[in-house]
Amino acid sequence: MRQSSVVIDSKLPQVGTTIFTVMSKLAADCGAINLSQGFPDFQADSSLFDATARAMRAGRNQYPPMAGVPELRSAIADKVAALYGASYDADSEITVTAGATQAIFTAIAAFVRAGDEVIVFEPVYDSYVPAIETVGGKAVYAALGFPDYRPDWQQVRSLIGPQTRMILINSPHNPTGSLLAADDLDQLAALTRDTDIVVLSDEVYEHIVFDGVQHQSVAAHPELAARGIVVSSFGKTYHITGWKVGYVLGAAALMAEFRKVHQFNVFTVNTPCQLGIAEYMRDASRHLGLAAFYAGKREFFRGQLQGSRFELLPCCGSYFQLARYDAISDLPDREFARWLTCEAGVAAIPVSAFHHDGRDEHVVRFCFAKQEATLAAAGERLRAL
Repeated sequence: MRQSSVVIDSKLPQVGTTIFTVMSKLAADCGAINLSQGFPDFQADSSLFDATARAMRAGRNQYPPMAGVPELRSAIADKVAALYGASYDADSEITVTAGATQAIFTAIAAFVRAGDEVIVFEPVYDSYVPAIETVGGKAVYAALGFPDYRPDWQQVRSLIGPQTRMILINSPHNPTGSLLAADDLDQLAALTRDTDIVVLSDEVYEHIVFDGVQHQSVAAHPELAARGIVVSSFGKTYHITGWKVGYVLGAAALMAEFRKVHQFNVFTVNTPCQLGIAEYMRDASRHLGLAAFYAGKREFFRGQLQGSRFELLPCCGSYFQLARYDAISDLPDREFARWLTCEAGVAAIPVSAFHHDGRDEHVVRFCFAKQEATLAAAGERLRAL
């Protein structure tokens, strides 16, 4: 291995390889069923591929506009208006991104300066804090209370100070599957009223909400929408996580700042994929049917764990199921996840990885965005523990 003569003063000295990469590699090395990383093991609709191929063959293979092809931004505006009654201008208030992670990083880079504070809720998705720290900001941690993972708005109020520049929310929530309700958004609006705090709302699982509940989007809340950047993901919606195409919504003044960074850290996004998605999403049933599709997978997987010694926590949205394992082992969750992968043959994510202090409640996260055969095979192994 080549040695470097450069002394590196790391911006992220505490950051190693992401837990998702670690567990997926361990699953491959051990021949385990991979329910750790959040991606489907089934194919997307072939008509989406056909639409993308038509764009390629029509010669649409060069740089698109920086903000995204007009066809896709128009389709996004129409979808958001139909779902949330919110009118976003396709030219000045919608930007197509290289997935949601890039969108979140770009939003943080655009608005957070050195010394600024960003309130995050933990368990917190693992890309948020490194993005904050990379630009010189400081993450301030609010807790989602175990086991229902609800926010404590009084605690949030106590954390807001003169350095608070942004509050980052995520609903449906990864890793817990919890949701923010309409009252939660009202309380957030009250806390940020008459401030310059930006609300960054990660809503990549917006179409995966169960039991007849409606997703509460910042886009549908006029007061929050005026200070909000809303992030969504076609990868989650159309089973194409490897395409890395997402989008952001925001008021024109906020979007102008977002694009100043976007144009230099990505510039623009795959042209034919954008066009294929634009054509495909015009059939609204393809996103409106997603909740029922994943509700079926949730129930199938939960059924597979009946009779096991796992304690299943509520899953209100997303395609993740949390489970306590106290009846099986007293190992710390990282050690348990490794044991589960190598000895039981099923890979999961330890939830302590989403806590900055390693808080461990003996909970692991399973992904049920898998074929029924995959879930059944995993269920057989998990019931045997």
